[in-house]
This record gives sequence, structure tokens and C-alpha cells, in this order.
Amino acid sequence: MALTQVDQGLLSSTAQYTGFKNRIINGAQVINQRNATVTTASTFVTDRWQVDNLTTSGAVSFAQNSTAPAGFTNSLKITVTTADAAVASSDLVEFRQWIEGYNTADFNFGSASAGTFTISFWVNSSVTGTYGVSFRNSASDRVYVATYTVNASNTWEQKTITVAGDTSGTWLTDNGRGLGIAFCVMGGSAVQGTAGSWGSTNNRTTSAQANLLATINNTFYITGVQLEKGSTATSFDYRPYTTELQLCQRYFYKVTGQNGYSTLGSGQAMSTTQGRVAVTYPVTMRATPTITYGGTVLLTDSGANGITVTSILAQYGTETGGMLAVGVASGISAGNATLFMTQSGSISNFIQASIEL
Repeated sequence: MALTQVDQGLLSSTAQYTGFKNRIINGAQVINQRNATVTTASTFVTDRWQVDNLTTSGAVSFAQNSTAPAGFTNSLKITVTTADAAVASSDLVEFRQWIEGYNTADFNFGSASAGTFTISFWVNSSVTGTYGVSFRNSASDRVYVATYTVNASNTWEQKTITVAGDTSGTWLTDNGRGLGIAFCVMGGSAVQGTAGSWGSTNNRTTSAQANLLATINNTFYITGVQLEKGSTATSFDYRPYTTELQLCQRYFYKVTGQNGYSTLGSGQAMSTTQGRVAVTYPVTMRATPTITYGGTVLLTDSGANGITVTSILAQYGTETGGMLAVGVASGISAGNATLFMTQSGSISNFIQASIEL
């Protein structure tokens, strides 16, 4: 049966709403499973966003914030807590997101048909001037540096950058690192280069880079980050909250005791000191994750109270789930049913699975 214009319009509208126009995940900074303030490098803040390099004699903190432009409710905020006015050659402060290769495979990087892409975002900084943003492949041997200008301090401004795709180099199109995007707020001469073309030098910014760390209490906010195919920035791809959460859970999944007991899996006690627990993740993760815990987590026994977990003795599984050997000092009985869960009452009691890029 042929579709009417109304049917076609509805399908088009639905496809636009539920599609993956924006290859950035959590660009609006709404998902925040870790709920952390970050002050160290190589640490994730809001979901999918990582403090990459933090090489400076100063100090900054990264955290989710409720300051945002119209149409958004959250942003990622950087606050300078110790100033560093003299920028050394090796200084570098940046945050980034890696896009999985499956999600950029259609860009055809590394071939003659490499496609153009556009990144757009909202920024608010107390320090005006030029800032760098870089794009790179997994090996960081193909890099493109672009710049944008913060014109007015403490004012939300939308920025747009269009980049012709790289026709050279090796670009992953699997579950590895497909395309990296890094925003620089401080960068010394060792990481400065020329903007506007792909090259093999692992630069982050240019010599015009502003120094956010020049003065204590300087701030930088960003939200509404969108990377899409083509040479035009379109309206932000608002996805349902549950959809955005599930996209994040492919890389990181966390349960906490903030609002009560939270269970990761169930199984059977094998002895007085060990239980085997079967785990199923809410979505298929990128690869087999590593499971860790913090605070007080419990192995409950159908014949006893919850016993504090002392270790995860072994992990087996795949990207969809697996089996854990969970250790306690004593107190459970072989053959009894068990639950692996957090203690109630605190977000600091958690169990998490991670396989970030």
C-alpha cells in the first residue's frame, strides 16, 4: 500500500526524533552517573566526557552544573581553583570525548570520499579570546586543529566549526576509537600548531590560545555539543532521556545505594566465603567491562543478613553479562541464594561496570 503524504511526514518526523544525527553522546550534559567533581586527568565527569590532560602548576575542577542557555538544563563547568598565569610550553588543560568507530564509519575517513562534518556548541567563559578544539584518529597521528572565539565574557554564545574529512590515515570503524574531539582551555607552545588542515603532528591548539587559568575563579561552561555530517549546523538533536542514558550505559553502568538497595545480580553461595553471581547489563556494552565497587556493598544470603563484600575474586563474561565470584570474610552458607547489592542510603555505596573508550 502506498504511503500518503501524512504517513510519510510522520515517518520523517519520527526518524528525525529517534535517529542519531548527533554523533556526540550526552552533548547536553544531562547524564551524570558518576555524580563527581573531577580535579585529576584521565577521569570522567559527566557521562562520556573525560578530563584528558591536566598539565599545569594551577588547578581546576570539572563538574555538571545547572547554568545553561535557553533550551538546555545542564552544562559542564570548569572552575579555576589555583591560577597559573605563566603558561609553560608543556602546559595543557583539555577535556574530550571519543566517538566509537561504528558511529563514524559512514564518514569514510581515510579515503577519497571522506565526508565533511560540522560541530556546534554553546559556550560561556569569563575569559574572552581564542580557544582551540582538535579532532583526531585513534593513533593521534592524524589531527585537525580548529579555533573559535569567545567574544563576550560570561555570556552564552553558540559556535560552529565545519571540517573537511581526512582523506589520509587509518581510522577505526569498529568498537574502538573512531574520532576524538578535545576542547582546550590552556595550551603551551609544545601543543600549538596551525589551524585549518589535517596533519600528523599531535597538536591541540594554536599560539592564539586564551589562558583560562590566568586568574583564580575563572569559569568555562559548555553544553549543546553536536557533531553531525555535512557542512551545516542544524538544530540540536534532543533525544529522550532514557535513550541518552542507554547510549551512555554502553560504556559505563552504575548502581548506587542513594535511594535504597540496588542490585547488580543474583546467584548462589558456593561456600561460607564466596558467592557466584550472574550479571546482565541493561544494554549491550561496547566490550566486556570491568566491574568494581566502592563504599559498602553486600552479598545477601537467603538464610542470613547482608554480608559486606571484601573482594571480587574473578570476573567472567561478555558485553551482555557474565558471572562474578564475590568474596566475603564469612557468614554465608553454600547452596543458599544470594544477591550482589549496594548498602542503602548513600551514593558512595556503588557497583559499576566500565568499558570506556
